[in-house]
Amino acid sequence: MRDTAAVEAAVADTHRRDWARVLTATVRVARDLDLAEECVQEAYVSALGSWVDAGIPANPAAWLTATAKRRAVDAIRRQASARSRLPLLVMTAAAAGDAAGDDPPEPDESGAAIPDERLRLIFTCCHPALSQEAQIALTLRLVCGLPVPDIARAFLVSDATMAARLTRAKKKIATARIPYRVPGPADLPERVRGVLAVIYLLFTTGHTASSGAALVRGELVDRAMHLARMLRELMADDTEVAGLYALLLVTDARRATRTGPDGGLTRLADQDRSRWDRDALAEAHDVIVGCLRAGAPGRYALQAAIASLYAEAPSYDQTDWRQIIALYDRLLEVWPSPVVALNRAVPLAMVRGPAAALAEVEELQRAGRLAGYHYLPAIKADLLNRIGRAEDAAAAYRQAFDLAANEAERAFLAEQIAEHP
Repeated sequence: MRDTAAVEAAVADTHRRDWARVLTATVRVARDLDLAEECVQEAYVSALGSWVDAGIPANPAAWLTATAKRRAVDAIRRQASARSRLPLLVMTAAAAGDAAGDDPPEPDESGAAIPDERLRLIFTCCHPALSQEAQIALTLRLVCGLPVPDIARAFLVSDATMAARLTRAKKKIATARIPYRVPGPADLPERVRGVLAVIYLLFTTGHTASSGAALVRGELVDRAMHLARMLRELMADDTEVAGLYALLLVTDARRATRTGPDGGLTRLADQDRSRWDRDALAEAHDVIVGCLRAGAPGRYALQAAIASLYAEAPSYDQTDWRQIIALYDRLLEVWPSPVVALNRAVPLAMVRGPAAALAEVEELQRAGRLAGYHYLPAIKADLLNRIGRAEDAAAAYRQAFDLAANEAERAFLAEQIAEHP
C-alpha cells in the first residue's frame, strides 16, 4: 500500500501535465464535451483510491486515459441516446476502433499542422461560432482544467455567473451541432485571436495567482510559455503571435525577483534587476523590434514594448516614462480597455504628478467597469498617499485588501495598511 500523500501528489502532478491529453483522448470516444469531462474527472477521483492499493502506475497518464475512455464507452452503451449527441470531433474509422478498446486514435491529417495536443484542443475550443469570451472560458476549463472559481476571478465575475456561461457555451455547441475539428493551416488565422487570448489569460492567471498562498503558479506560466513558443513556431509570420510570445518572455524574465525569501511580494521598484533573465529579455527585444518594424503593431506587441521599456531601464526611477505613456496611448487606440487606462496612470503619475493620475483613476472608478478589480483601489491608495491624503489612502488600501484573494498580495496590502493607519 502506498502513502496517501504520495498518491495525491502524483494525481496532482498528472493533472497539471496531462489533463488536456487525457481529455482529448476521451473526447474522441465520448463525442460529447460534458460526458468526456465527467469521465476524466471520475478517472482522477478513481486514481486516488486505486493507486493507494495497487501502486502508482509507471505511466499515470495512460492509466487515466484508459480509465476515462472505458467509462465513456460504458456510458454510451448504457445510454443509446448518447449516440445522437454532438459529434465533437468527426468519428473516423480509427476513432471508432478506439471506442472498442484502449488504443489511441491515429491523428487526422489536419492535426499534423499542430504538434501538441493541448494546442490542438485550444484551437478546437476556439471555434468562431462561439463568442471570444466563451472560447476563452471553455478552453481554460477543458484544456487547462482550471477550476471555475479561478476562471471567474480572471473574468472579474462571480463563480455562479461563470458556471452559467460555461453551461451556455456547451449548450450552444450541442444545439447548433457545431462540428469541432482540428483546423488545417488554411483555417488557423480564423482561430488565432481566441487562441492568443486564451494563452495570455492562462499566463496572467499563473503570473499572479487569483487565490492561494503563492503569488505565482509556475506550472500555468510554464504551460502558457510552452504554448506561445509552439504557436510562434507554427505561425512565424504573424506579428501578434510574435508579440504575445515577446510579452510573455519579458514579463516572465522577472519571475525570480517578484517575491522575497519569505514569499512576500516585491514591488517592481525594489526588485534586483541583476537577477532578471537577460537572455529572455534580449530575445524578447529582438522579437519586439521586428514587430514594430513590420508596422501597425497590435495589442500584444505594444504591451510587450511597454514591458520591455520597464525592463531595459537601469533603475525604476530612470524608466523612460514619456515613451511608455506614448505606447499606452497607442495601445488604447487598438485595445480601449479600462485596465489599460488604469495601468497608464502609473507612468502618468511619474510625468504629470500623482494628482493628475488620481483624477483619471477616479474617473475610471466612477465609470464602474472595474468594480471588484483590486488593483484600482491599490493604485488609488498609492496616489492618495503621495499627495498627502493619508486617511483616504488607508481606506483605499483596506478596500483593495478586501477585494484581493491572493495571500501574497493581501500580505503586502496589510503592510501598507499598517504603515498608513
